[in-house]
Amino acid sequence: MALPTDKPSFGVLDGVKVVYSAVEIAAPTAAAIMGEWGADVTWIENVWTGDSMRDTAWVKEMERRNMRSISMNPFTDEGKEALRAIVKDADIFIESGKGPMYARKGITDEFLWEINPKLVIVHVSGFGQYGDEEQINSAAYDLTVAAYAGIVTQNGSADQPMNISPYLGDYINSLMIISSSLAALHRVQVTGEGESIDMAMYETLLRVGTYYMMDYMNAGISYPRPGARHQNLCGIGIYECKDGFIGLCLYGVPQNKYLLETIGLGELWGTDEYPEGTSALWLDSPKADLIQETLEAYLKTQSKYDVQRDFVAHRIAAQVVNEFGDILEAEHVQARECFIEWENAEGKTIKGLNTFPKFRRNPGAFWRPMPALGGDTRDILKRAGYADEAIEALIASGTVKAADED
Repeated sequence: MALPTDKPSFGVLDGVKVVYSAVEIAAPTAAAIMGEWGADVTWIENVWTGDSMRDTAWVKEMERRNMRSISMNPFTDEGKEALRAIVKDADIFIESGKGPMYARKGITDEFLWEINPKLVIVHVSGFGQYGDEEQINSAAYDLTVAAYAGIVTQNGSADQPMNISPYLGDYINSLMIISSSLAALHRVQVTGEGESIDMAMYETLLRVGTYYMMDYMNAGISYPRPGARHQNLCGIGIYECKDGFIGLCLYGVPQNKYLLETIGLGELWGTDEYPEGTSALWLDSPKADLIQETLEAYLKTQSKYDVQRDFVAHRIAAQVVNEFGDILEAEHVQARECFIEWENAEGKTIKGLNTFPKFRRNPGAFWRPMPALGGDTRDILKRAGYADEAIEALIASGTVKAADED
C-alpha cells in the first residue's frame, strides 16, 4: 500500500527534524521515540542489506514506524554530498559505528557544520570517539558493553554473572541519546552554535552501575551477586508464592513492623536487635537469616494475588510478576491504552506499544508504518533539493537505492 509522505502536525517535537544512520536498537530507538513525539525522522540505511532490524519478525514494525527510509552509501563522494543535502535543514543527526568511523571516512563534524552550523551531531559507539585505540575500535553490542561496564558482574548468582535482558543496555542508551540530543538542541537555540556529542554506551552503563561501585571506590566494599534478591536488605527481591512469583521491596518503619507480625516474627520488633524505629532490615543484622527463611516459607503458603493486595494495603511495595498475557489483560494497562493496533505497509494488522509518556497538550501519535528498504529514497532526495535527473544518476551510480529498483 502507498504510505503517506507528509508528516502531520502533532507532538512536542513537531518541527524538529532528525536524521540517523545506524542499525539495531540504541540509536534507532532514540530516533523512533522522537518520531512518536512528533519529530520528522529520516532513516538512512545502507545499500546492501539495510538495517539488520529488518531480520526480525515483529519488533521492526514498532521500532521503525513514523520514519522515512533512504537506502544510501554516505561514504562515496556523491554520498557525502547527498548526506549534507539531507542534513542541511536538520536539527539532529545521529550516527553509530566503531569509534570515529565517520571522521575516518571524511565526514567530520566540521564537514557537516559547513552546511548546517546549528546541527546537533550525536556519535554513538560502544567505547567512544577517543581513548585506547584497540578499545574504541572493538565491535560493540548490548552484552559486550554491559560486560565492560561492570553491569553484568553485578547480576546473576554467586556462580554465574548474568546479562541484563532484553537488550537493556541498548534501551537505556536510547533514552540517554534522546536526553543529550534535546539538551544540546536547547543550547543551540540559545547560542546558534551546533554541538557534537560523544556517546560512549559503556559510560551510560557506568552511570547506572555506580550505585554500588561508589561503596567499592570509597570503602573497598564489594557486594556479592544477589541472584533474585537484594545485595544487602531483607524482603527485597523476587519471592515464590504457591501460585507464582511476586516482587517485593520492603522498606520503612511501619512496613517492617507489619511484615514481621504477618510472618509470625512480631516478637522481634521493639527489641535491641530491631528497635521500633528500624526502617531497614539489613542482611548483616542478627536475625536476617531467620527473617528471610520465615518470609520464604510464609509466601509459599500464600496466593501471590492475596499477598499483593494485603501488602499494598499496608504500604509495602509488592507486585505480582506478570507474564505477557497478564500484562495484556490487566485492567490498568487497558485503561491507559498502552497497546494499539495499526496496519503495516502490506496491510497486515500489527499489535504493539502505544506512544509514551502521556503528553497532555501535545500527545504523541502514530502516522506511518515501517517503510520498505529505500522506500522513500526519491522523496527524501527531492526534499533535499535534488532534481529527478540527479536522483536517477545517483541510483545509476549505486550511491543510493530505491525500493522500486529491486
